[in-house]
Amino acid sequence: MGLLDRLSAGRDGSRVGLFVDGPNVLRSEFDVDLADVREVAAGKGRLAVVRLYLDENATPGLIQAAEANGFEVVTTSGDVDVKLAVDATAAAAEDEIDVLAIASRDTDFKPVVEAAARRGIETFAIAPGEHGRSDALRTAAHDAVTLD
Repeated sequence: MGLLDRLSAGRDGSRVGLFVDGPNVLRSEFDVDLADVREVAAGKGRLAVVRLYLDENATPGLIQAAEANGFEVVTTSGDVDVKLAVDATAAAAEDEIDVLAIASRDTDFKPVVEAAARRGIETFAIAPGEHGRSDALRTAAHDAVTLD
């Protein structure tokens, strides 16, 4: 299924939680545009949560660009993966979302995707590029897309 097919397949009433692993997605070798990540996730329904997770060394320019693209930026001095996983799991457990979209290349999020799926939440893995795709994350999710 192509990108346009995925975008048109979204259910308008679904609340989508988009959680982006900044350090693993926003790398020069992937050349990811946050607007594209947001657009792909919006194809699954109405964006209810749109968060980009960054470490404490994130530049003010990156934070500003993310906010300009409609992202809530979460910076942490600890492990970005842990904060993202806890927040995504909480959103699923507290019935804030119907679709969990995780943009990452990190297999560490496989348990989050599996837990959400057990709760009846649709899961969607967004890989930053062909070489940045986690096959385990893609396989665990109900649907997946690799950004070009």
